[in-house]
Amino acid sequence: MSDSWVPNSASGQDPGRRRRSWAELLAGRVKREKYNPERAQKLKESAVRLLRSHQDLNALLLEVEGPLCKKLSLSKVIDCDSSEAYANHSSSFIGSALQDQASRLGIPVGILSAGVVASSVGQICTAPAETSHPVLLTVEQRKKLSSLLEFAQYLLAHSMFSRLSFCQELWKIQSSLLLEAVWHLHVQGIVSLQELLESHPDMHAVGSWLFRNLCCLCEQMEASCQHADVARAMLSDFVQMFVLRGFQKNSDLRRTVEPEKMPQVAVDVLQRMLIFALDALAAGVQEESSTHKIVRCWFGVFSGHTLGSVISTDPLKRFFSHTLTQILTHSPVLKASDAVQMQREWSFARTHPLLTALYRRLLVMLSAEELVGHLQEVLETQEVHWQRVLSFVSALVVCFPEAQQLLEDWVARLMAQAFESCQLDSMVTAFLVVRQAALEGPSAFLSYADWFKASFGSTRGYHGCSKKALVFLFTFLSDLVPFESPRYLQVHILHPPLVPSKYRSLLTDYISLAKTRLADLKVSIENMGLYEDLSSAGDITEPHSQALQDVEKAIMVFEHTGKIPVTVMEASIFRRPYYVSHFLPALLTPRVLPKVPDSRVAFIESLKRADKIPPSLYSTYCQACSAAEEKPEDAALGVRAEPSSAEEPLGQLRAALGELRASMTDPSQRDVISAQVAVISERLRAVLGHNEDDSSVEISKIQLSINTPRLEPREHMAVDLLLTSFCQNLMAASSVAPPERQGPWAALFVRTMCGRVLPAVLTRLCQLLRHQGPSLSAPHVLGLAALAVHLGESRSALPEVDVGPPAPDAGLPVPALFDSLLTCRTRDSLFFCLKFCTAAISYSLCKFSSQSRDTLCSCLSPGLIKKFQFLMFRLFSEARQPLSEEDVASLSWRPLHLPSADWQRAALSLWTHRTFRELLKEEDVHLTYQDWLHLELEIQPEADALSDTERQDFHQWAIHEHFLPESSASGGCDGDLQAACTILVNALMDFHQSSRSYDHSENSDLVFGGRTGNEDIISRLQEMVADLELQQDLSVPLGHTPSQGHFLFEIFRRRLQALTSGWSVAASLQRQRELLMYKRILLRLPSSVLCGSSFQAEQPITARCEQFFHLVNSEMRNFCSHGGALTQDITAHFFRGLLNACLRSRDPSLMVDFILAKCQTKCPLILTSALVWWPSLEPVLLCRWRRHCQSPLPRELQKLQEGRQFASDFLSPEAASLAPNPDWLSAAALHFAIQQVREENIRKQLKKLDCEREELLVFLFFFSLMGLLSSHLTSNSTRDLPKAFHVCAAILECLEKRKISWLALFQLTESGPMGLSWGLPLSAPHPPSCKRSTPHPLPAADRYLGILSSGCSPHTIPTARPPRVHVPTPRGVPSTDNRQRCPELPEPLLGVADLRLGRLLLRVAPDQHTRLLPFAFYSLLSYFHEDAAIREEAFLHVAVDMYLKLVQLFVAGDTSTVSPPAGRSLELQGQGNPVELITKARLFLLQLIPRCPKKSFSHVAELLADRGDCDPEVSAALQSRQQAAPDADLSQEPYLF
Repeated sequence: MSDSWVPNSASGQDPGRRRRSWAELLAGRVKREKYNPERAQKLKESAVRLLRSHQDLNALLLEVEGPLCKKLSLSKVIDCDSSEAYANHSSSFIGSALQDQASRLGIPVGILSAGVVASSVGQICTAPAETSHPVLLTVEQRKKLSSLLEFAQYLLAHSMFSRLSFCQELWKIQSSLLLEAVWHLHVQGIVSLQELLESHPDMHAVGSWLFRNLCCLCEQMEASCQHADVARAMLSDFVQMFVLRGFQKNSDLRRTVEPEKMPQVAVDVLQRMLIFALDALAAGVQEESSTHKIVRCWFGVFSGHTLGSVISTDPLKRFFSHTLTQILTHSPVLKASDAVQMQREWSFARTHPLLTALYRRLLVMLSAEELVGHLQEVLETQEVHWQRVLSFVSALVVCFPEAQQLLEDWVARLMAQAFESCQLDSMVTAFLVVRQAALEGPSAFLSYADWFKASFGSTRGYHGCSKKALVFLFTFLSDLVPFESPRYLQVHILHPPLVPSKYRSLLTDYISLAKTRLADLKVSIENMGLYEDLSSAGDITEPHSQALQDVEKAIMVFEHTGKIPVTVMEASIFRRPYYVSHFLPALLTPRVLPKVPDSRVAFIESLKRADKIPPSLYSTYCQACSAAEEKPEDAALGVRAEPSSAEEPLGQLRAALGELRASMTDPSQRDVISAQVAVISERLRAVLGHNEDDSSVEISKIQLSINTPRLEPREHMAVDLLLTSFCQNLMAASSVAPPERQGPWAALFVRTMCGRVLPAVLTRLCQLLRHQGPSLSAPHVLGLAALAVHLGESRSALPEVDVGPPAPDAGLPVPALFDSLLTCRTRDSLFFCLKFCTAAISYSLCKFSSQSRDTLCSCLSPGLIKKFQFLMFRLFSEARQPLSEEDVASLSWRPLHLPSADWQRAALSLWTHRTFRELLKEEDVHLTYQDWLHLELEIQPEADALSDTERQDFHQWAIHEHFLPESSASGGCDGDLQAACTILVNALMDFHQSSRSYDHSENSDLVFGGRTGNEDIISRLQEMVADLELQQDLSVPLGHTPSQGHFLFEIFRRRLQALTSGWSVAASLQRQRELLMYKRILLRLPSSVLCGSSFQAEQPITARCEQFFHLVNSEMRNFCSHGGALTQDITAHFFRGLLNACLRSRDPSLMVDFILAKCQTKCPLILTSALVWWPSLEPVLLCRWRRHCQSPLPRELQKLQEGRQFASDFLSPEAASLAPNPDWLSAAALHFAIQQVREENIRKQLKKLDCEREELLVFLFFFSLMGLLSSHLTSNSTRDLPKAFHVCAAILECLEKRKISWLALFQLTESGPMGLSWGLPLSAPHPPSCKRSTPHPLPAADRYLGILSSGCSPHTIPTARPPRVHVPTPRGVPSTDNRQRCPELPEPLLGVADLRLGRLLLRVAPDQHTRLLPFAFYSLLSYFHEDAAIREEAFLHVAVDMYLKLVQLFVAGDTSTVSPPAGRSLELQGQGNPVELITKARLFLLQLIPRCPKKSFSHVAELLADRGDCDPEVSAALQSRQQAAPDADLSQEPYLF
């Protein structure tokens, strides 16, 4: 060894030219320069940095010491296979050499040795590896590393090794460092893993490095490598260290490194691994893939053997709790509504096995109490991933029996919190947890039905504390309905919550909604099994299969108890349809009865004795059993059983179809195809049991139920054979030749389907295309599409098809039938429709390529081609671009017939085909704007193939870029935005009126047409109308208003004219539905549509106002109002528009007064509606007014305030205020206020009427009559009608008491009572006292005709028959200023009171109410004062007129709408019965006629002129009394008439 230190004199180098050492060089510089201690220290530090940054320490030593130093390399030390003995390179010798070298360099030996060892570790790890991403050492690498670590241990023992420097040097070679080498350093005590990790400057980078290496380690472990033991030990040590350091409570403060780094790295690595595993499971990891192996291995570290050596359980519990939190909260992508729909798929058995294995390992360390508490904490504080939360609940109840009670207690707390403060989150959590636990069966948790009954089925339920709790419960259940599975809806219906009788409507509304949903899902509540497990979220069992199960369970219960099960007895009474239609047929299945009666026989006999089996059904069962006993004897004699004989023709048909298919691919057999088709037709007739004579019977029209198509089993099998054979034949023929060269086989085959079997074929096609379309394979789609083409080819010989709703009422030709069968609503149906249309059009273009275009068009429905265009525009952005000549493509049928056809490529190829582009030039097949709207309205956005953004972009392109600029001849709008809006509104209305809009609706009142698809179209309409409003504002000069009305009202007018008129129920409902749709559209549009954008003095009433007033008076008054008022939404919308428009005028207050004063004559229903909704309307109007004007509210609005205040004061116990003018408005306000007060509080307050003005009483009586009729027509309870009747009676009693005539109310016309036109002043002062019963010199009838006509006070009375007079201005109303400012203001604002109140009152009341005034008149018969009836000359005339009209109403059937409801009090018995009412009225007249003065019979002849035959006896009595009167009396005419 000493030779190694001898200078190399034999090398041939001159000793004088020997390279000087590093020390000599440094010494020379010291001699030349003055010694500086600080400079020397800096030089040392620089040298150390140089050494530490050098990547090859051996090369540096070689450079310093020359070739001799090469022998100091550690390669021989770590190379165990070297020929040199390890003993020659002892650790002490190398250590001494390192010390010498360090002293020469002036650096610590620990730093030098750390660099040498780190470099050697890097050399070992960079050796060739077996895998692309190695983490384990090879056997050779492991031996070399072992030798190196022994040397490192020597250095450590002699304090010649710096761990910190070693860690820093290792991280410099991080890219080549293997994880096993790091583990060995940790295990051998060279440097701990914690020190190594904390020495890295970038915590995120070291976390990423560890994550990658741990993934590779897990993958290699699962690959059954030869070093599996080492890998398991490595993973265990790493995980234990991460858990201990990441989840300890206090850090070790004695360490010199930063204490917070290691916990961060540990938690980061553990979290990365868990998130990787969860994301892999969510993405659907494939079995035995590399990712699957990693996840399986990592989840295995949670087992006991991996973490078993962890001494303290506290870090382990904290780690498991943290892991559980990450599992429950990572990537919360699902909403609660998704969980409600999908949780049946998340049961313990359906959860991924890896995840359930992880759950089980987490459950080992944590107790059930800790788990439930942790789950509760997570749900309360964080967003969660519902699938993992609920699957964990399943694992909890399956693995922990004691968890059931803990979950029940937790759910009980959640429910209590939910109902205490209406917390929806707690309610949702409770329901989801209970349902999930119930999925695991009764052994794990009580059933959902039991829990629901226990929670809500008694008075102790959570919902029984208040009405608020009830409303909260049913609102929650109703919101769940669209997402519920049928099982839970059935539970809620069969075990409903216990509800007090006064809130029963909440329950009935929900049950109705749930049943509607079940009907949409095609699940019948009546067909539920007796023992059906309602807690199971599985698929609904067919009634027949469920009935068989019910029978077996019932017999089992009967065997144990000897009694008929209670469930069966209840079903025989309360669920009779299922009991009779399913249960009994399943029980009474014919069989050979045993000699010794078994349990089934005994059970049947018990039901028979209890009269639970109909005698006829029992007799049939006995006969069938007797026949079954005879069949075995027949079989013994060689007689074939009947089913075999039925199968024989079917087998012959199958064989004939097989022979035809064999001929498809053999060109030599083409001549026999027609003969084979004839054989098929013969066999088909035998299968269906048709006689030869049946083929001559012509079918005029085929009835087809498009929503519920049904076939007999024999027809079903036969038609399936035909359709399957056609599809197979087409595929076989297409493999040999294109369609145009396949011969006539298809047409011949289709002819066999055009006879008596055609209805069955079309029914089966309806089942396949409309209800199973997306599930059909490519050969089926191609075959059925070709079949549709050939059926269209024979359209002239085929009958029409009547499919019922949602198709048109008229019969459809067969090609158009396919248009109705192909729906475009959801993503699946859109793509299926695209496939079918592509196949049908491509086949027809190929098959009839040489024939005329008319032939081509006759084979396909225009609707089919339009749907293809619609789908291309919608699904492919390429189709929206204009085509050039280069884009025209050729068409080939061959790629389409392949099962793996690329439908998108085929559709785009067809779209650019030259013949197809020419076909689109035909007017009847070109997709128009209206066609596009009708198809787009059917789309269901929640299941659309386009996202919301994509759908909005498509709508914008379709409307503004495609159809709007297109010419009207091509189905566009010629650039006219108003025309586009008109077509859109009409399409929307047509869709709403058609039954298509209700085909899938769950609650048609919620949105337009019953589906949210219309919301997007409505949004487009809003945008277009807003653009039109801006265009109109720009076209109108400043200070002027548009002279034309709004186009929407013209659309409404035309549509209403086209509807059926009349008072039939069907016509009324249709008109009402149309008007409700109008109202909804108006509410979605700016309020300026109703009033205009501004009012000006030159044209104060805009054309739009006139149009809206006309719509209200002519239509909404009859169909969209109730109790003398429009709905709140349209009323508020009008007043918003009114204020917006008036605030733009020069004098807003004056304009508001003017318009509302005009409303009194033009549209008084607006004012009465404002009175009804004034509490909610006033704050909005007041806020808007004060925001723009400092002045008080306009006078006309103040009148509404005063009217409401007067009504409120009147009904208060204190003294009432004086009624403001006009009297009719005050009377209306009082009437509406009375309707809101309880009946027992009204009688005392109505006594105050004695102190009110007489004209107010008359108007109040009129409004009360309307309320009485409304109660008859619309009341759903028995309380409103008695109240309305008592109010009318009280007012009539007051009128009679004060001798005020009220007869004119029953003779109102547009020009006033009995056609008279009157005018009297309004401005009479209020009487100073309540002594108003003093008679006036004129007759009462004369006086109050004028009052009714003008609203005047009875204290200003003319001395003769009321003429038309000019009325002075009332006190307090300035006239000169207003007239100067606005000379065209009408007289109501100026105080002139010729209001023609006859017309006004008629415009407030619906026509149906005024038609039923005779009914109201005689309903109050018992309150007529006898003296008044004789004293009033006009009374007999009015009474006879009302009687004759009542009889006419009864004959026409119009009195059926006011038939008495059940439960009416004895006091009102007979008041609403038309027959009894007519009888009483007739008797009353016959008694009254002889007592009336002779002058009352003046105009009897006019009354009986055209109605005398209504009641001959009454007519005879009138005529007899009239003839007995002297001529003098006949010449006298009463003032009323």
